[in-house]
Amino acid sequence: MWPTGFVEDKVLLEISKITVERGGVALFHELSSVLEPGTLLQVVGPNGAGKTTLLLAVAGLLPLAAGRILWNRKEVRQNPEEFARNMSYLGHAPGLKSALDPLENLAFLLALRQQPLAQARLIEALLRVGLHGYERTPVGQLSAGQRRRVALARLYLEQSVLCILDEPFTAIDLHGVEQLEHLLVDHAHNGGIVLFTTHHRLQDTDTLTVLDLRQWSSAVHPDEVR
Repeated sequence: MWPTGFVEDKVLLEISKITVERGGVALFHELSSVLEPGTLLQVVGPNGAGKTTLLLAVAGLLPLAAGRILWNRKEVRQNPEEFARNMSYLGHAPGLKSALDPLENLAFLLALRQQPLAQARLIEALLRVGLHGYERTPVGQLSAGQRRRVALARLYLEQSVLCILDEPFTAIDLHGVEQLEHLLVDHAHNGGIVLFTTHHRLQDTDTLTVLDLRQWSSAVHPDEVR
């Protein structure tokens, strides 16, 4: 599990008047939000509002047409290495190599972060997500839900302050949904930040805050599917 008291600075992530375009059309204009320690923030909006696009932009995977994203009061694009060390991004697709087994996939992904861990830690993470006995099964032979669980095992290993998750509850069963919700709420309670999209209705609404993109959107782009 993540440690408590990640960063002393009160404000961890600041989204400042950002505009993001898709196909020459602005999906949202001058969107601003401050995400302090303990934030569990769900991005909502109709299809085409730009929910996935916002997550990609905050993660540094899409350029901004205007505005800034700051991490600990420093602009992310001026210090991307520090931001990357403190951020985990899980997209709608699990982002795994089909020919590799879950252990190999996790080891590869952690190596990319320069965060190698003992195999026992990887096995423990797979156990936590209900994949005991599947450690050496090629990912291509796993179900969609099992592949999603392999991807979610990263959250037990990377120990990132900021978790950006696009539809993390997709394809997992009811027990997995409950387990993941507890994980995300616990992360926020420990001082972390979770920024996510989902069609799942969370049970713990006391911790949850919502960002509705309709406040900043003036048009729906037909190419944006989520």
